[in-house]
Amino acid sequence: MADRGHGSWYFQCFAPNLFGRSERIRRGGFVSQGAARQAREDCLTDCTARRCGDGWTVERWLRHWLDTRTRIRPTTRLAYTRDVELVLIPRLGHYRLCDLDGPLLRAVLAEIAQTTNAKGRPQSASALNHLRTTLRAALNLAVREELIESNPARHIEIHGYRRPHAQVWTEGRVEHWELTGEHPAVAVWTATQLAGFLDSVADDSLFAFWWLAALRGLRRGELCGLRWAAVDLDRGLLFVERQRTTAGYQVVEGEPKTAAGRRAVALDKHTVAILRAHRSRQLAHRDKRHTAAAAWIDSGYVFTRKDGDPINPSYATTRFRILTNRAGLPPVRLHDLRHGAASLAHEAGADLKTLQDLLGHSSIVVTADTYTSVLPDAQRRCADTTAALVLAASRHTRQRIKEKAAKNQPANRDEKGTPSEKRPATKKRSRRSRGRRNPLRHGK
Repeated sequence: MADRGHGSWYFQCFAPNLFGRSERIRRGGFVSQGAARQAREDCLTDCTARRCGDGWTVERWLRHWLDTRTRIRPTTRLAYTRDVELVLIPRLGHYRLCDLDGPLLRAVLAEIAQTTNAKGRPQSASALNHLRTTLRAALNLAVREELIESNPARHIEIHGYRRPHAQVWTEGRVEHWELTGEHPAVAVWTATQLAGFLDSVADDSLFAFWWLAALRGLRRGELCGLRWAAVDLDRGLLFVERQRTTAGYQVVEGEPKTAAGRRAVALDKHTVAILRAHRSRQLAHRDKRHTAAAAWIDSGYVFTRKDGDPINPSYATTRFRILTNRAGLPPVRLHDLRHGAASLAHEAGADLKTLQDLLGHSSIVVTADTYTSVLPDAQRRCADTTAALVLAASRHTRQRIKEKAAKNQPANRDEKGTPSEKRPATKKRSRRSRGRRNPLRHGK
């Protein structure tokens, strides 16, 4: 360039990225060749640092990890984002990846445990366990990319955390709840309590919704995303193909939670009759809206609002809570009806494999450990059967002892143990007579 100071210097180089692939780097705007050369060296040094734990802060890595999670569900992304932005970055963001170790993470989690959540309550063990799960997932990627040698969050234990299991609303628990207001985190109704709830909501527009959740164990999202095209009332089958969930205030519709969630659910005759009645009321309401020149959206969903649009999953949760309070029953969550459906089906004789297929679980362990609570009647039958088995064995043992004792009694004693009458003694032969030979025997 003829004019002094006109133009600028650029540099271009190739460096491996985080995943080992070579990428071209081109930057410009430098006032001199020396400045461009120095910038190139700094860029190559930074690219090298990115491939180890020294070049990544926890904040930078967590955001990079979230950006690369492109196949997770929207609800999962929302939960991860909350953990990362609200807790993990403020507490750990300024550390480098290579600085993280077990003692540091334990100390930070202990500090978090002393804080309160958004509702002003102390942090629960479940919330701390979710934070650890999020951090462990993010650091697992760093291990796979060889930025760090091991995951320091892998062996962190959250004291006091127990996976909640469903508890049955027995009479004792109901009395305790009525006196104190305390109730289990996860609870299920007995068959009698469930029948009382269904009787109380028989006239509700979502009666078929509550029936399917309580007896067939469908998830809230699966029911909200159910379409009439996936229901075969003639064959008594229902196909779970879609589900509607909420991520914050946004409704998201997609495929079921897992591959095993895509399943066919068998319907009994009574359930088919309930769905037919629900369909008839829905069509009658549609015709009424058309007659009144009111808007109606032919969405094809089984459970809709007054205008035909599918219901919001949050509305179903709120409506269920209101109906439970009206019925005067002990509180359960809408998802707890799924626990109760598994327990009732198990009590009715369904094996674990059948329950796994009904609920759409990918593992039978989840079905056995989480969704099968022992209801009082089933437990009582099990106790009666066990006691009868032991008592039968005891009676058999006593009978054998008695028979053996009878065989060991002396022959000269009667049943009462008194000596029997003496038999007349036989005359013994003399030694001489015994020694004589019978002549006839020897042919004499």
